Amino acid sequence: MYTGPLRSERSWSHVSRQYSPDNYIRAERLVIEYKRCALNPECICAAQICSISCRLTSSIKKMQNDVGHMIREDNHSMVKDIFLVGFHIHSSLKIPSFLLFLILYNVTVYGNIMITILVSISPNLKHPMFFFLANLSISDIMFTTNIVPKMLCAIVKEGVTISFLGCIIQLQFFGISLVAQCLLLAVMSYDRYLAICNPLHYVYIMDTTLCVQLVALCWFLGFVISLVTVTMTSRQDFCGPHVIDHFFCDLVPLLKLSCSDTSSVILENILLATPLTLFPLVFISVTYIYIFITILKIPSRNGREKTFSTCSSHLTIVGMFYGTLASLYVVPSDGRSLNANKVLSLLYTFVTPLFNPIIYSLRNSEIKGALRKYVFKAKEELKNTHSVQ
Repeated sequence: MYTGPLRSERSWSHVSRQYSPDNYIRAERLVIEYKRCALNPECICAAQICSISCRLTSSIKKMQNDVGHMIREDNHSMVKDIFLVGFHIHSSLKIPSFLLFLILYNVTVYGNIMITILVSISPNLKHPMFFFLANLSISDIMFTTNIVPKMLCAIVKEGVTISFLGCIIQLQFFGISLVAQCLLLAVMSYDRYLAICNPLHYVYIMDTTLCVQLVALCWFLGFVISLVTVTMTSRQDFCGPHVIDHFFCDLVPLLKLSCSDTSSVILENILLATPLTLFPLVFISVTYIYIFITILKIPSRNGREKTFSTCSSHLTIVGMFYGTLASLYVVPSDGRSLNANKVLSLLYTFVTPLFNPIIYSLRNSEIKGALRKYVFKAKEELKNTHSVQ
């Protein structure tokens, strides 16, 4: 039965009439019948009064339960907007910071789109490694487009309001891209392991069917695991103050707004997120141990350098991505400020997707060759167009 305080501006009769109209009308009729029976000498009967009193008490209890249930639902439904504080930036640095992040955001999006398009149209990039790289770029695009636009608004406006549904959707896509990226990095390390340690069987093992299956599994697990967490989170009761001191709807800051027990959500997140973070990291570490052992067995220095160059880009991205994740979620945060947590979150949600296309474009000769080819082709077509005019 609901025993909490009602809103001060609402009387009991007003709230009862609103939330439990049937029981309210039934109780009013019983009160009228009780008064009529008590005032009528011909109706003074202890059994009758007792019966009416019992029915009236039962009706009031039902009405109280209905009111309590509906008020809790009403309080939950009232959480329509959440305020994201964003970064605490001095007023003189707002516009420069906004322009800097806007430029880097465009570089990130267009760089990853460029890699995805090149892999799709270039016949020289029809290899498993580039197929996985294209999916990693799609994950990076999802990361940045899901988070950065609201972050840019928060910089200019000193915070931004997002709807509760929008916050849940942002958390969903954040989880999908995060899990998919962890698994894709592990798949890419397996691809490098087969190419370097087992080159004779590489073509037969890493065929098109296996590549599609591995990528589909990464995205499927990302969607399902994120959906479980988001579903459990959305069922919590959020009672304020509806302010998140972050630049996006991360799970831990969002759960701090809940007024119900969050232990089940935290336990579920630990049981699912910990293996999905640690197992890929352990798998990547083991594969690179075998890769380094194989590289050291190559007699010529040029051969070792050439072989190592094929996996150095991937190793750099793995170090950046898992390094920031470990510092943010594994290292205790008691001694860190909120701004330090925001900066660490910014590294893997914004900086890592920015460096992915840059590192792979600068260190990979196939991607540079394909880019030069299509840039030269575009210039030639532009010259022909101008000459015709």
